[in-house]
Amino acid sequence: MAKPCDPPAGIARLSGLLKSLGVEHRLLDANVEGLLHILGMQVSPEKATDVWTKRAVRDRSRNLSLIKDPILYSQPDRYKRTIKDLGRLLAKTSAPGITVGLANYQQKGLSPLRSGDLLRAAEQPEMNPFYPFFRSRLEALLSKKAPLTVGISLNYLSQALSTFSMIGFIRREFPGIKVILGGGLVTSWLRNPGWNDPFNGLVDDLIAGPGEHQLLSLLGLKGTEEKSPTPHYLALPTHCYLSPGFILPYSASSGCYWASCTFCPEKAEGNPYSAIPVRDVISDLKVLSEKTQPVLIHLLDNAVSPKLLEALARNSPGIPWYGFARVGTHLSDPDFCNALKAAGCVMLKLGIESGDQRVLDTLEKGISVETASSVLRNLKKAGIATYAYLIFGTPAETEASARKTLDFAVRHSASIDFLNLAIFNMPIFGKAFSGVQIKGFSEGDLSLYTGFSHPAGWDRKSVRLFLARDFKRHPAIARILRSDPPVFTSNHAPFFAMARQGWGKTCC
Repeated sequence: MAKPCDPPAGIARLSGLLKSLGVEHRLLDANVEGLLHILGMQVSPEKATDVWTKRAVRDRSRNLSLIKDPILYSQPDRYKRTIKDLGRLLAKTSAPGITVGLANYQQKGLSPLRSGDLLRAAEQPEMNPFYPFFRSRLEALLSKKAPLTVGISLNYLSQALSTFSMIGFIRREFPGIKVILGGGLVTSWLRNPGWNDPFNGLVDDLIAGPGEHQLLSLLGLKGTEEKSPTPHYLALPTHCYLSPGFILPYSASSGCYWASCTFCPEKAEGNPYSAIPVRDVISDLKVLSEKTQPVLIHLLDNAVSPKLLEALARNSPGIPWYGFARVGTHLSDPDFCNALKAAGCVMLKLGIESGDQRVLDTLEKGISVETASSVLRNLKKAGIATYAYLIFGTPAETEASARKTLDFAVRHSASIDFLNLAIFNMPIFGKAFSGVQIKGFSEGDLSLYTGFSHPAGWDRKSVRLFLARDFKRHPAIARILRSDPPVFTSNHAPFFAMARQGWGKTCC
C-alpha cells in the first residue's frame, strides 16, 4: 500500500518510452485497484456491531465520493471523519493478524525487512488479503495477451510483502514469463555495498535507478538520444484516485542537485543527479496538462532546482502546482516568491530540519537559520503555503538544540501551514558521523538503517518524550499539527491551502 491519491509516475514514464518505440504493453496500478477491492468487501455482521463501524459501512459509497469532492477540503473536521471511516472499513475487512490501511500494510509474523519473509510471501501468495484481487486481475491480463515480461515497481516497505506475493503467483501460474523488479526500495537494496541477491531464481532481473535504459537493454531494444518521451498516464485508471480531481505527478530530475546533507539517502546510495532540460519540462507539463486535465501538478523532485523554479515563474503551466524546494537565495527574494505564486505555486515543502545553526552546519545543509526565517516570511506574504520538515535526534543535536528548533517553530508559526516531524534514522551505509558508535537496529537483512549510541545521550526515547510532552503540546505548534491531513499529509495539503483561498466552493 502507498497513498492512493495520484498515479505512479515511474511506470507512466516507462510507458511513454515503450509507447514511443511501438512496444505493446499494459499498465496495472495494483495499489489503487487493490485498495478499492478491499474497500468494496462486505463487513461480516459480527464485526459491525459498534456505531462507528455501522456508520462506516453505511457511508462507504458516500465517503468514496466525498474524498473526490473539492468542497470536502474546506471542511477539515468532515475530511478527517471521512478518512477515519474509510480506515475503519479497511480494519474491519482485514483478517486477524493483518493490517490494511489507506497507506499501510502489515502482516503478523512477516517483515519486509527480512528477505526470508518476502520469499515466504512468494511461496504462499494465498496468505495475502489481496490474493483474490490480483489472482483474478493478473489471470485476465496475462492469459489474454501472453506477455513475455512483467515489470514490477516496488517503492515502499509497505508494498514489499504484497509485491512478492504477486511475484510468487506469477511464477506458479505463468512460469514462462520473465519478471523484472525495480523502484525506489529496490534501488536502495542494490546500492548497499553488502548486497547479496537473496531473490536469485525468483526474480530474473533487478534494476536500480530510473531504469529506462536498463529496461530497454533487457528487452533487447535500443533507445534514442533525443528528448526523453513524455510520460503516458492515460493507460492508468485516472478516475480512481482518492483526490478531488486528477493530480499530475512529474519528475524533472532524479537524484538531488544539492546532495551534500550528511543524512541524505541519495548521497548515501550514490545516486547521481540527472535533470531533464528545463525547456522539455515546461513543454511536457503543458502537453500533459492538456491531455489529463489535472487539478494539481505534483513535482516529485527531491528538490526543484532554482533553474526550473525560474522557468516556472516565467512560464506558468496554467495549473496549480507544488513540490519540494531548498531554502535558498531565490526564495529570499520577495519578488521571486510573488512571481511563483502568480505562476500557480500553491505550496512548497521545505527541509528546514533544525533551528540550531550549529546542527545545520554539522549536517552540511548549506542553509542558515536567518535565510529560513526570511523564506518563510516571504512565502507567507506571497500566499504560498509551506510544509516545513524538521528532524530530531541527529548525532549533532542535543536537547538544547531541539529546544532551539521548538523556539524557531513557535516564532514562525504564523508562517508555517503544515509540519512534518521526523526522528533521525542512521543510514546503514554512507558517510559516518564523527564519534558515533554504531549498534544493532534491526534483525532484518534488508534494513536500510542502523542504530547508534548518541554522543550526547539524546536517544530515540528521549526525543519521543520531548516531542510528545514539549514540542507537540505547545499551543502554536498544536494548532499547526491539527491542520495536517491524516494519512495523505502533504499530498492533500495543497487542496486545503487552495480551499482557504476559495478553491472548490463553486466547482461541485
